[in-house]
Amino acid sequence: MTINSKGQAVGYIRVSTIDQKTARQEEQLSGLNLDILFTDHASGKSIDRPQLQAALKHLRKGDTLIIHSMDRLARNLDDLRSMVSDLTTRGVAVQFVKESMTFTGEDSPMSKLMLSVMGAFAEFERCLIKERQREGIALAKANGVYTGRKKSLSHDKVTELVAKDRANNHKNRAALAREYGVTRETLYQYLRAANPTN
Repeated sequence: MTINSKGQAVGYIRVSTIDQKTARQEEQLSGLNLDILFTDHASGKSIDRPQLQAALKHLRKGDTLIIHSMDRLARNLDDLRSMVSDLTTRGVAVQFVKESMTFTGEDSPMSKLMLSVMGAFAEFERCLIKERQREGIALAKANGVYTGRKKSLSHDKVTELVAKDRANNHKNRAALAREYGVTRETLYQYLRAANPTN
């Protein structure tokens, strides 16, 4: 259900990597009659994500930005509060489906407190998950069973990728990452390893 029937219902989905599926978030948003949907395959560490930026440019006064959950929009409380505040100041409502919360700019002090509390819980939960991962890796290393991540691409594929990057004059690397099914950061790691001075 959108907040303002005059405006558009604009959906935003984020998963961290190309390998991760968007189906769960899409299912949550499927009954909301979205006018347009933006999807990022990117880490939430930064708000400088291509599809998020496209969504923010697309949004107009009276629109509603609909997101599965707070942690899909921002990974830390400061970014979350800043984005919600910026959008509501522009007259854009922000709806979080999982938390059943909507912010319009005319929110009560209690609503603003709830945004901070829920955002802080989400950030704390991510910190706990990271800590458990670090502890698990340390334990696996101590037991001699940790081998690290497997490489995404074979040697031949990396050679092919590097050649294509050179042929493209190092441009349009986002498309190259999509073609090989890796994140841009992974792509840059391969390219740096192949040519450390690049």
